[in-house]
Amino acid sequence: MSTPIPIALVQTWSIQLPFGLSWTVDSDAVGNVAISVFDVVAIVLVAAVVVRLAHVFVRGVARTLLNRESVEGTALDLTAAELKKRQDTIETLAVNVIRFFVVVIAGLMILETSFKLDIGPAIAGLGIAGIAIGLGTQHLVRDYLNGALILIENQYARGDVVRIAGVAGKVEDFTLRRTTLRDQDGTVHTVPNGEITVASNLTRVFARVNQDIQVVYGTNIERATGVINGVGEAMATDPAWSDLILEAPKVERVSALGEYGITLKVLGSVRASEQWSVGGELRKRLLDAFAENGIEIPQTQRVVLTQSTSREEPPAG
Repeated sequence: MSTPIPIALVQTWSIQLPFGLSWTVDSDAVGNVAISVFDVVAIVLVAAVVVRLAHVFVRGVARTLLNRESVEGTALDLTAAELKKRQDTIETLAVNVIRFFVVVIAGLMILETSFKLDIGPAIAGLGIAGIAIGLGTQHLVRDYLNGALILIENQYARGDVVRIAGVAGKVEDFTLRRTTLRDQDGTVHTVPNGEITVASNLTRVFARVNQDIQVVYGTNIERATGVINGVGEAMATDPAWSDLILEAPKVERVSALGEYGITLKVLGSVRASEQWSVGGELRKRLLDAFAENGIEIPQTQRVVLTQSTSREEPPAG
């Protein structure tokens, strides 16, 4: 009985290449390549869908958050353009973080399915490297996280006058890592966002004119109050200042009885960042009004004693 000759089920193709070269491909190799390409395409499509869904989800969350803040939160004073800018910044930040993790995971899956690589050691190595990098850059990570919170909570923005980390000035630049301030002397301060624990915004919505005016003892307080209130009302109706003043400065109370005189507390409301200019104009007008009405401001009296350095010669006897 004759032994049957096995029939090769694997088909082989020979492809002629230029310069006398040839490439031999069998059907198993073609099938494996086709499966690998299909897996790669499937992984890429799933990753793209996840990124797209993440974008839609983040956009919805950011829009809901900002809409709530624009009604009852810290975004009441923001224009539509500023709200759109904040929304775009938050979306970009969140989507970039999600995209990074999706791309890394998809790349590892492609290495495992298509190239048959064992990614276990690679994941372990990445974990160890991530721990080492995290320990070395923890301050940098804290800067970025705190910067994101400052942006999301709208604590301040470019152009505001703030006091942070022991320095005060106008915000010239703001990124997720650091805030750049310029003070009244023109000095530029760069503050890492991770160092900001308390942010005091001096130009949010409105500001207060807060002045302590002293008059000498014996002054008619009712008369002095009328003069100060009259100056405040005159500024509030002055076309050059009326747009800046929300509530005319006026005397609220007698705040102190000091060593040199009586202190009157003067308060008023102005538009944000205008408290310094309005306060300066108010003091200037008060000086003229006090001089016209005979109201004196306390002045420290000083007595200077001088001693002659020359000595008189005794008379000749």
